[in-house]
Amino acid sequence: MSSLLDSRGFEIVARQDFSDVTYLLEVRHPLMAKAARAGQFVIVMLDDHGERIPLTIADFDRERGTITLVIQAVGKTTREMQDVCRVGTFLHALAGPMGEPSHIGGQHRVVCVGGGLGVAPIFPQARAYKEAGAHVTAVVGFRTKDLVFWEDKFRACCDEVIVCTDDGSVGIKGNVTEGLRQAIAAHPDVDEVVAIGPPIMMKACAETTRPHKIKTVVSLNPIMVDGTGMCGGCRVKIGDGIKFACVDGPDFDAHQVDFDDLMVRLKRFAATEKAALAKYEESCRMGREPAA
Repeated sequence: MSSLLDSRGFEIVARQDFSDVTYLLEVRHPLMAKAARAGQFVIVMLDDHGERIPLTIADFDRERGTITLVIQAVGKTTREMQDVCRVGTFLHALAGPMGEPSHIGGQHRVVCVGGGLGVAPIFPQARAYKEAGAHVTAVVGFRTKDLVFWEDKFRACCDEVIVCTDDGSVGIKGNVTEGLRQAIAAHPDVDEVVAIGPPIMMKACAETTRPHKIKTVVSLNPIMVDGTGMCGGCRVKIGDGIKFACVDGPDFDAHQVDFDDLMVRLKRFAATEKAALAKYEESCRMGREPAA
Protein backbone atom coordinates (compact mmCIF):
# COMPACT_ATOMS: atom_id res chain seq x y z
CA MET A 1 0.00 0.00 0.00
CA SER A 2 1.26 3.49 -0.81
CA SER A 3 2.48 5.42 2.22
CA LEU A 4 0.12 8.20 1.15
CA LEU A 5 -2.76 5.91 2.09
CA ASP A 6 -1.24 4.57 5.28
CA SER A 7 -2.91 6.11 8.32
CA ARG A 8 0.20 5.41 10.38
CA GLY A 9 2.24 7.93 8.38
CA PHE A 10 5.41 7.49 6.34
CA GLU A 11 7.41 4.33 6.88
CA ILE A 12 11.11 4.33 7.69
CA VAL A 13 12.59 1.55 5.56
CA ALA A 14 16.29 1.96 6.40
CA ARG A 15 18.46 3.56 9.05
CA GLN A 16 22.21 4.03 9.35
CA ASP A 17 24.16 5.66 12.16
CA PHE A 18 27.27 7.57 11.11
CA SER A 19 28.26 8.71 14.62
CA ASP A 20 26.77 9.13 18.07
CA VAL A 21 24.82 12.17 16.85
CA THR A 22 24.47 11.75 13.06
CA TYR A 23 22.08 9.27 11.50
CA LEU A 24 20.36 8.48 8.20
CA LEU A 25 16.70 7.71 7.66
CA GLU A 26 15.33 6.40 4.37
CA VAL A 27 11.60 7.04 4.19
CA ARG A 28 9.04 5.57 1.82
CA HIS A 29 7.18 8.26 -0.13
CA PRO A 30 6.84 7.33 -3.84
CA LEU A 31 5.27 10.59 -5.00
CA MET A 32 7.86 12.73 -3.23
CA ALA A 33 10.70 10.59 -4.60
CA LYS A 34 9.28 11.11 -8.08
CA ALA A 35 8.99 14.88 -7.66
CA ALA A 36 12.17 15.64 -5.68
CA ARG A 37 15.02 17.55 -7.27
CA ALA A 38 18.45 18.53 -6.02
CA GLY A 39 18.43 21.41 -3.54
CA GLN A 40 14.92 20.92 -2.16
CA PHE A 41 13.86 20.18 1.40
CA VAL A 42 11.00 18.68 3.42
CA ILE A 43 9.14 19.54 6.60
CA VAL A 44 8.98 16.63 9.05
CA MET A 45 6.79 15.97 12.08
CA LEU A 46 7.65 13.00 14.27
CA ASP A 47 4.18 12.78 15.83
CA ASP A 48 0.88 14.67 15.83
CA HIS A 49 2.00 17.09 18.56
CA GLY A 50 5.59 17.39 17.41
CA GLU A 51 7.68 20.26 16.15
CA ARG A 52 7.87 20.97 12.42
CA ILE A 53 11.50 20.77 11.33
CA PRO A 54 13.01 21.49 7.89
CA LEU A 55 15.45 18.90 6.54
CA THR A 56 17.26 19.03 3.20
CA ILE A 57 16.72 16.01 0.98
CA ALA A 58 20.04 14.15 0.98
CA ASP A 59 19.06 11.60 -1.67
CA PHE A 60 16.06 10.21 -3.48
CA ASP A 61 15.46 6.94 -5.28
CA ARG A 62 12.61 7.04 -7.77
CA GLU A 63 12.67 3.26 -8.32
CA ARG A 64 12.49 2.44 -4.60
CA GLY A 65 10.06 5.29 -3.99
CA THR A 66 12.11 6.67 -1.10
CA ILE A 67 13.81 9.83 0.06
CA THR A 68 16.85 9.95 2.34
CA LEU A 69 17.42 12.35 5.23
CA VAL A 70 20.68 12.71 7.14
CA ILE A 71 20.06 14.24 10.55
CA GLN A 72 22.17 15.55 13.40
CA ALA A 73 20.75 15.22 16.91
CA VAL A 74 21.28 18.79 18.08
CA GLY A 75 17.88 19.64 19.56
CA LYS A 76 14.93 18.05 21.32
CA THR A 77 13.11 16.82 18.22
CA THR A 78 16.15 15.50 16.36
CA ARG A 79 17.33 13.79 19.54
CA GLU A 80 13.89 12.21 20.03
CA MET A 81 13.91 11.05 16.40
CA GLN A 82 17.31 9.49 17.01
CA ASP A 83 15.85 7.58 19.95
CA VAL A 84 12.59 6.36 18.42
CA CYS A 85 12.98 6.20 14.63
CA ARG A 86 13.74 2.63 13.66
CA VAL A 87 13.08 0.54 10.55
CA GLY A 88 9.37 -0.20 10.48
CA THR A 89 8.32 2.87 12.46
CA PHE A 90 6.58 5.86 10.91
CA LEU A 91 6.91 9.63 10.67
CA HIS A 92 3.60 11.37 11.33
CA ALA A 93 4.00 13.97 8.57
CA LEU A 94 6.34 14.58 5.67
CA ALA A 95 5.59 17.63 3.49
CA GLY A 96 7.46 18.53 0.33
CA PRO A 97 9.46 18.72 -1.76
CA MET A 98 9.72 22.40 -0.86
CA GLY A 99 11.88 25.26 -2.03
CA GLU A 100 13.27 26.10 -5.44
CA PRO A 101 15.35 23.32 -7.01
CA SER A 102 18.98 24.14 -7.69
CA HIS A 103 19.59 25.71 -11.11
CA ILE A 104 21.63 23.02 -12.80
CA GLY A 105 22.63 22.93 -16.44
CA GLY A 106 25.04 24.78 -18.67
CA GLN A 107 27.97 24.68 -16.23
CA HIS A 108 31.33 23.44 -17.55
CA ARG A 109 33.28 22.85 -14.34
CA VAL A 110 31.75 22.85 -10.85
CA VAL A 111 33.12 22.43 -7.34
CA CYS A 112 30.64 21.10 -4.77
CA VAL A 113 31.70 21.77 -1.18
CA GLY A 114 30.11 20.08 1.84
CA GLY A 115 31.22 20.53 5.42
CA GLY A 116 30.09 18.24 8.25
CA LEU A 117 26.36 17.60 7.92
CA GLY A 118 26.44 19.65 4.70
CA VAL A 119 28.13 16.69 3.02
CA ALA A 120 24.78 14.88 2.74
CA PRO A 121 22.72 17.59 0.97
CA ILE A 122 25.58 18.47 -1.41
CA PHE A 123 25.49 14.91 -2.78
CA PRO A 124 22.33 15.17 -4.94
CA GLN A 125 23.66 18.44 -6.34
CA ALA A 126 27.00 16.89 -7.29
CA ARG A 127 25.18 14.00 -8.95
CA ALA A 128 22.83 16.32 -10.82
CA TYR A 129 25.67 18.50 -12.11
CA LYS A 130 27.47 15.40 -13.37
CA GLU A 131 24.31 14.11 -15.05
CA ALA A 132 23.99 17.51 -16.75
CA GLY A 133 27.46 17.10 -18.27
CA ALA A 134 29.68 19.15 -15.97
CA HIS A 135 33.10 18.18 -14.67
CA VAL A 136 32.48 17.88 -10.92
CA THR A 137 34.97 18.15 -8.09
CA ALA A 138 33.62 17.35 -4.63
CA VAL A 139 35.27 18.81 -1.55
CA VAL A 140 33.99 17.20 1.64
CA GLY A 141 35.10 18.00 5.15
CA PHE A 142 34.89 16.22 8.50
CA ARG A 143 36.46 16.64 11.93
CA THR A 144 38.20 13.26 11.79
CA LYS A 145 38.46 10.04 9.78
CA ASP A 146 35.91 8.21 11.95
CA LEU A 147 33.19 10.70 10.93
CA VAL A 148 33.68 10.33 7.17
CA PHE A 149 30.62 9.03 5.32
CA TRP A 150 29.45 8.66 1.69
CA GLU A 151 32.93 8.98 0.19
CA ASP A 152 32.07 6.02 -2.06
CA LYS A 153 28.87 7.71 -3.27
CA PHE A 154 30.76 10.85 -4.22
CA ARG A 155 33.51 8.92 -6.01
CA ALA A 156 30.83 7.10 -8.02
CA CYS A 157 29.40 10.33 -9.47
CA CYS A 158 32.23 12.90 -9.36
CA ASP A 159 35.37 13.31 -11.43
CA GLU A 160 37.45 14.21 -8.37
CA VAL A 161 36.92 13.97 -4.62
CA ILE A 162 38.96 15.95 -2.10
CA VAL A 163 38.51 14.82 1.51
CA CYS A 164 39.51 17.20 4.30
CA THR A 165 39.76 16.48 8.02
CA ASP A 166 40.49 18.91 10.82
CA ASP A 167 43.04 16.56 12.36
CA GLY A 168 44.57 15.29 9.13
CA SER A 169 43.63 11.67 9.88
CA VAL A 170 42.58 11.25 6.24
CA GLY A 171 42.96 13.43 3.19
CA ILE A 172 44.01 17.07 3.50
CA LYS A 173 44.61 18.44 6.98
CA GLY A 174 42.41 21.49 7.38
CA ASN A 175 38.90 22.64 6.63
CA VAL A 176 37.06 22.64 3.31
CA THR A 177 38.32 26.07 2.31
CA GLU A 178 41.80 24.55 1.93
CA GLY A 179 40.35 21.89 -0.34
CA LEU A 180 38.45 24.55 -2.26
CA ARG A 181 41.62 26.59 -2.76
CA GLN A 182 43.39 23.51 -4.13
CA ALA A 183 40.51 22.76 -6.49
CA ILE A 184 40.53 26.31 -7.85
CA ALA A 185 44.32 26.25 -8.26
CA ALA A 186 44.10 22.98 -10.19
CA HIS A 187 41.19 24.19 -12.33
CA PRO A 188 41.28 27.97 -12.92
CA ASP A 189 38.32 27.63 -15.30
CA VAL A 190 35.86 26.66 -12.55
CA ASP A 191 32.65 28.52 -13.37
CA GLU A 192 30.56 27.66 -10.32
CA VAL A 193 31.03 26.66 -6.69
CA VAL A 194 28.22 25.29 -4.51
CA ALA A 195 28.71 25.13 -0.74
CA ILE A 196 26.53 23.66 2.00
CA GLY A 197 27.36 23.49 5.68
CA PRO A 198 27.41 25.66 8.80
CA PRO A 199 27.01 29.40 8.07
CA ILE A 200 30.58 30.19 9.11
CA MET A 201 31.85 27.58 6.64
CA MET A 202 29.71 28.89 3.79
CA LYS A 203 30.88 32.43 4.54
CA ALA A 204 34.50 31.27 4.37
CA CYS A 205 33.86 29.59 1.01
CA ALA A 206 32.28 32.79 -0.31
CA GLU A 207 35.32 34.81 0.73
CA THR A 208 37.61 32.21 -0.85
CA THR A 209 35.93 32.49 -4.25
CA ARG A 210 35.24 36.24 -4.19
CA PRO A 211 38.72 37.32 -5.40
CA HIS A 212 38.41 34.88 -8.30
CA LYS A 213 34.95 36.22 -9.24
CA ILE A 214 33.60 32.66 -9.36
CA LYS A 215 29.83 32.34 -9.11
CA THR A 216 29.15 30.81 -5.69
CA VAL A 217 25.86 29.40 -4.44
CA VAL A 218 25.00 28.45 -0.86
CA SER A 219 22.00 26.62 0.58
CA LEU A 220 20.58 28.38 3.64
CA ASN A 221 18.66 26.69 6.45
CA PRO A 222 17.47 29.45 8.78
CA ILE A 223 14.75 29.15 11.43
CA MET A 224 11.62 27.96 9.64
CA VAL A 225 8.08 27.16 10.75
CA ASP A 226 5.61 26.56 7.93
CA GLY A 227 7.95 26.34 4.94
CA THR A 228 5.49 28.09 2.61
CA GLY A 229 6.39 31.76 3.06
CA MET A 230 3.64 32.70 5.50
CA CYS A 231 5.47 32.96 8.84
CA GLY A 232 8.45 35.04 7.72
CA GLY A 233 10.71 33.27 10.18
CA CYS A 234 13.17 32.24 7.49
CA ARG A 235 13.84 35.71 6.12
CA VAL A 236 17.43 36.36 5.13
CA LYS A 237 19.25 39.47 3.94
CA ILE A 238 20.41 39.11 0.36
CA GLY A 239 22.17 42.21 -0.94
CA ASP A 240 19.89 45.18 -0.31
CA GLY A 241 16.77 43.06 -0.05
CA ILE A 242 14.98 40.48 2.09
CA LYS A 243 14.18 37.00 0.84
CA PHE A 244 12.38 34.01 2.36
CA ALA A 245 14.57 30.91 2.29
CA CYS A 246 11.59 28.57 2.05
CA VAL A 247 10.10 29.96 -1.18
CA ASP A 248 12.86 32.13 -2.70
CA GLY A 249 15.61 29.66 -1.82
CA PRO A 250 17.12 27.78 -0.19
CA ASP A 251 19.87 28.52 -2.77
CA PHE A 252 21.26 32.06 -2.88
CA ASP A 253 24.23 33.97 -4.28
CA ALA A 254 26.85 33.52 -1.57
CA HIS A 255 28.47 36.87 -2.31
CA GLN A 256 25.17 38.63 -1.52
CA VAL A 257 24.24 36.78 1.70
CA ASP A 258 24.52 38.65 5.01
CA PHE A 259 25.99 35.72 6.94
CA ASP A 260 26.50 37.72 10.14
CA ASP A 261 22.77 38.52 10.32
CA LEU A 262 21.94 34.88 9.56
CA MET A 263 24.14 33.61 12.38
CA VAL A 264 22.59 36.05 14.86
CA ARG A 265 19.07 34.98 13.87
CA LEU A 266 19.94 31.30 14.23
CA LYS A 267 20.78 31.92 17.88
CA ARG A 268 17.49 33.67 18.62
CA PHE A 269 15.83 30.69 20.29
CA ALA A 270 18.99 29.01 21.58
CA ALA A 271 17.94 29.25 25.24
CA THR A 272 14.48 27.81 24.53
CA GLU A 273 15.95 25.01 22.44
CA LYS A 274 18.49 24.18 25.15
CA ALA A 275 15.75 24.05 27.80
CA ALA A 276 13.54 21.79 25.65
CA LEU A 277 16.42 19.37 25.08
CA ALA A 278 17.30 19.33 28.79
CA LYS A 279 13.67 18.61 29.71
CA TYR A 280 13.50 15.76 27.20
CA GLU A 281 16.76 14.23 28.41
CA GLU A 282 15.59 14.48 32.01
CA SER A 283 12.33 12.71 31.14
CA CYS A 284 14.34 9.96 29.44
CA ARG A 285 16.57 9.63 32.48
CA MET A 286 13.59 9.44 34.83
CA GLY A 287 12.01 6.81 32.64
CA ARG A 288 15.12 4.63 32.86
CA GLU A 289 15.46 4.86 36.62
CA PRO A 290 13.96 1.94 38.56
CA ALA A 291 10.99 2.70 40.79
CA ALA A 292 11.84 3.25 44.46
